[in-house]
Amino acid sequence: MTPPTIVMTGATSGLGAIAAARMTAAGARLLVGARGPGPHTGDGLPPLDLSRLDSVRAFAAALEEHLGATPIDVLALNAGVSFHHIDQRTADGYETTFAVNHLAHYLLLRRLLPRLADGGRVVITSSSVHDPERGGTLPPPRHASAKLLAAPELDPDRESSPRAAGGHAYTASKLCGLMTARTLARRPETLDKRLTVLAYDPGPTPGTGLSRNFSLPIRIVWSLLGTPLGALVPRMNSRRAAGHTLADLCLGTITPPAGQGYASLVRGRLTWPQPSKTARDDAAGEALWQDSAALVGLPA
Repeated sequence: MTPPTIVMTGATSGLGAIAAARMTAAGARLLVGARGPGPHTGDGLPPLDLSRLDSVRAFAAALEEHLGATPIDVLALNAGVSFHHIDQRTADGYETTFAVNHLAHYLLLRRLLPRLADGGRVVITSSSVHDPERGGTLPPPRHASAKLLAAPELDPDRESSPRAAGGHAYTASKLCGLMTARTLARRPETLDKRLTVLAYDPGPTPGTGLSRNFSLPIRIVWSLLGTPLGALVPRMNSRRAAGHTLADLCLGTITPPAGQGYASLVRGRLTWPQPSKTARDDAAGEALWQDSAALVGLPA
């Protein structure tokens, strides 16, 4: 059997690096998009800076040339960022959390979708924070409007607290990833190619780089929870469990139940819960798809 060709973001640290190592150990050909060198990078591909849409376009073009006629078996969109505010903007003028977590991945997905093999897979890392009913310490997403998330200053109901605004930007971006997966799963090209499309919630997984933009005390606590001390905290998943599950979803060693496209790791056990009410709104998902296309300069 020919080893699968996997394209992945977020593979140089945290649970993504663990997933990447597991997939390469299984014989997969892994092509990584990252800003700089790290584990599993190479192959002469240009850096991928998800905060710049021109970088996404350049990476996709170089990847297509590098692959030649070889199709992509798995596209794993795993990278993510979070901030305690929404003051930062990308080179394209969009709010950074939304632009990196959703918009850049949407563009990469659209550019590489024609290269996916028949029977291929798309796995998008989401989060249970997209669902107000699942609880959590972050503000739940109020909407999935691409226009307002890209330019939150236009949102009349935006949070007044910088920390709350930053939390909302993160939870909304994870809602967008899940809605994109659900919308993609319904599209004709997906059905024609018999693609499997999954959104994956790794659950609370301390010790990853997600806290890199937070204050020093929070970074220290997050790092300590990534040690065996984290086992004392309910609901936490280890990086190893989260990474191995991501790898298994990409490699196809885990088969989703019929009709299920949202996988959630809860205390080390993979579950298949129903997404939030907003995530199940197909009309809102289609609007997100079309508005995201307009923001990145693509037809819907």
